[in-house]
Amino acid sequence: MCGLVGVVSESDVGVCIYDTLTILQHRGQDAAGIMTCDNGKLNLRKDNGLVKDVFRTRHMRRLKGQMGIGHVRYPTAGSSSPALAQPFYVNSPYGLALAHNGNLTNTKDIARDLFKEDLRHINTDSDSEVLLNVFAHELQQNKKIEPLPEDVFSAVSGVHNRCRGGYAAVVMLTGYGIVGFRDVNGIRPLVFGYKDDQSLGRREYMIASESVALIAQGFAIERDVAPGEAVYIDLNGKLHTKICTESSRYAPCIFEHVYFARPDSMMDAISVYKARLRMGEKLADKLIAIRPQHDIDVVIPVPDTSRTSALELANRLGIKYREGFVKNRYIGRTFIMPGQSQRRKSVKQKLNAIELEFRGKNVLLVDDSIVRGTTCKQIIQMARDAGANKVFFASAAPAIRYPNVYGIDMPTANELIAAGKSEKEVEKAIGADWLIYQDLQDLIAAASEGNPEISEFECSVFNGEYITGDVDEIYLERLKSQRSDVVKHGQNKGGESNKVNQIADINSELL
Repeated sequence: MCGLVGVVSESDVGVCIYDTLTILQHRGQDAAGIMTCDNGKLNLRKDNGLVKDVFRTRHMRRLKGQMGIGHVRYPTAGSSSPALAQPFYVNSPYGLALAHNGNLTNTKDIARDLFKEDLRHINTDSDSEVLLNVFAHELQQNKKIEPLPEDVFSAVSGVHNRCRGGYAAVVMLTGYGIVGFRDVNGIRPLVFGYKDDQSLGRREYMIASESVALIAQGFAIERDVAPGEAVYIDLNGKLHTKICTESSRYAPCIFEHVYFARPDSMMDAISVYKARLRMGEKLADKLIAIRPQHDIDVVIPVPDTSRTSALELANRLGIKYREGFVKNRYIGRTFIMPGQSQRRKSVKQKLNAIELEFRGKNVLLVDDSIVRGTTCKQIIQMARDAGANKVFFASAAPAIRYPNVYGIDMPTANELIAAGKSEKEVEKAIGADWLIYQDLQDLIAAASEGNPEISEFECSVFNGEYITGDVDEIYLERLKSQRSDVVKHGQNKGGESNKVNQIADINSELL
């Protein structure tokens, strides 16, 4: 899960990209980067850390240029080394820079072909670098001194033919323009829009992961990028679009609506906020059906992403809704923190219970989902320590039993608390008096109601059905050996000594 942005304008875009990345910070807190193109000269700054920490005034002064791309990173494939901060760059052809969100599922095969057939060297273990080199090779096959839109679209077609998995990307062609494209299943999100510059008489364009990024910068939403589609904005501000595949399938990731996306975003023409309201309604209906004689006194959300669902659930049940936890705003999203021990520690730092809302009451805690069980187990104990009589737990999403391979860090089943367990076993493991999960069909209905044209979603974490058709037990075992918390901890620990040599920063003398 990452956030990305590309902007083509008549004025300097560095500050605009910086501001946009702060809006997308929730999608990745591990690293950030910006690359701009100023009359053919590239300017780059990237490093590990939050946006506000990576970029200083001295960096922004030299991030000049009329087009550029930006990225906030949460590592899923590859380690969290500063060397893997994006954008990535290759100098041939033209000079290409890429920002990528998602995971490729056939990275190993592509990397081998890139080396043996395309004669390209891959320097990291990032699938983003693989994706960039595939695009570069396909674009180079046109052998054009100046690429035309059809050349760019041909390159994207080549990417779709060779790459499988979930991916959304923006690529900057030095001196020519920016292209954004999305995988043939539309798993990872991508949207674009425009802003009319009255003084210059032309349009500026932005491509980003979420609509809220465009709205906050004064851009009007054009539409979501379709599955398999490429959107190319040349340096003159002209828009070119094309579907670059003969077979596409609209199956966006439903977990964007459950947790990842901001509630004020539109995802594939579906309001995330409205989808979460409907999740609460449907969960309430299920609760009434299976526990008509419940003795719930108060509904309390686990802040922040569950608030919308919890409020609507309480309204549906006719029960008081209360804010029982105060969130420390300076602690990031614990779900995307590397390592179980860090997540466990950060929960205590992030939340504090208001005892008055718990003392002597039967409390229904509502969370967006239960992944590793770290948060909900600790929060249930916090509620009991605050004096709750009984603590019930509701998940706005179904049980997560399977790893995700398309850009969400759920790499191993043994890290998922519900894997191989019944609901009663999970209930006991987290210490709840009783537990209720959302039904998958209700979750799908809650999201799809916002856009009837989307009849299916990528739901592999719930049902184990991987829509790309290339994920089997052998693949998952290999993924486990590469991406578990234990492995990542070892990678990160071993790479610290070389950190200073891994940070990419053009004009490094200005650091």
